[in-house]
Amino acid sequence: MPIENMKTVQIGNRGKGVRSDCFIELELKSSGGIQLEVHSKVDVMFGKSNRELILDILVFFNIDNASVLFEDSGALPFVIAARLEAAIKLLKQTTKEYLLETLKENQTRSKKEQHRFSRLYLPGNSPSIMLNAGIHKPNALILDLEDAVAPGKKHEARFLVRNALRSLNFYGAERMVRINQGEQGLEDLDYVIPHGVNLILVPKVEAAEQLKAVDEKIKQIKLNYGLKNPVWLMPIIESAKGVIHAFSIASATETVSSMAIGLEDYTADLGVRRTAEANESFFARATLVNAAVAAGIQAIDSVFSDVSDMEGLKKNVQISKSLGFNGMGCIHPRQIRVIHENFAPDSVEIEKAKRIYLAFLDAKKSGLGVVSLGTKMIDAPVVKRAEKVIQLAVDMGKLKKDWLAGFDK
Repeated sequence: MPIENMKTVQIGNRGKGVRSDCFIELELKSSGGIQLEVHSKVDVMFGKSNRELILDILVFFNIDNASVLFEDSGALPFVIAARLEAAIKLLKQTTKEYLLETLKENQTRSKKEQHRFSRLYLPGNSPSIMLNAGIHKPNALILDLEDAVAPGKKHEARFLVRNALRSLNFYGAERMVRINQGEQGLEDLDYVIPHGVNLILVPKVEAAEQLKAVDEKIKQIKLNYGLKNPVWLMPIIESAKGVIHAFSIASATETVSSMAIGLEDYTADLGVRRTAEANESFFARATLVNAAVAAGIQAIDSVFSDVSDMEGLKKNVQISKSLGFNGMGCIHPRQIRVIHENFAPDSVEIEKAKRIYLAFLDAKKSGLGVVSLGTKMIDAPVVKRAEKVIQLAVDMGKLKKDWLAGFDK
């Protein structure tokens, strides 16, 4: 919404160390035409196209008289467009949106159950961090509108995240957005649902009603835009109350694909210190896993905050996996490889799964109603678990697709 009586606004980032971004000062005037002042280190290469983009946006929003200061630090077109539109909408009432063409690969849908071992958080108002994040091959990229964005920057972050969903190369990662809490979060949905987001992270959920409100808003937006692709929900449990209500939250709507826990806020709610041993959060993590499994969704563990401690991360992932989690968040690209390697089945798990599955095939071939491995009887859930381990090993390159070749089926 425009700020009453405001004539000049400043949007974006400037100064030493700023990369792939821009700063815009916009003043609306009653006469004098468009006065555009540009300062850019890459003006020789991109000056003409950037000026054309800025002028095109001003024409699009019917702005005939304005003073524009544009300081460029190598911003891409989708960043420039986001910054300028954010500035305009602080000064001018309009429902129009200036949208660049969407990349074809950013229109793909995701599945309710797919690999979510790693999800890399990206601050929603920092384009330099977004641009090449996908090359590190996380399962998902999270454009964060909540904690990673300062309160005074949330307005402009919405436009940047919207444009990133359309123009940023995610390199095949699932496209996620973490919205804000309450009414602010519901308003965030207007900026992201029409533009190819796959999954919405809902922070600090304590009751099923919170998710139902988000789901209803998403349904209405999809109906208005004629959208068919599913948008999944991942509630984040960050309080004792949320832990106690975990199952009702996990089963709140059919669109809940997964449920995460945020241990920094959870331990703060308990009034205890978060430790490497994690005894203080065992109950919460175990409760969340059981609630998720009972509801038929994925359980996602918290982030590991020490980005320099790879050995600590490895141990944390192994514990997380042993508790039944299906993945975790990460805050630095170097964490992705460790997370993937340790959530993947190890050689012992793979060999055991192969023996169980081969025993199952042998029993099936012989027409037997029960499966036995040595002196142990194996029931259907164990066979199903073995099949999952084998498929996961194949997906992560630890087992060849044709591993059954040579066995007598």
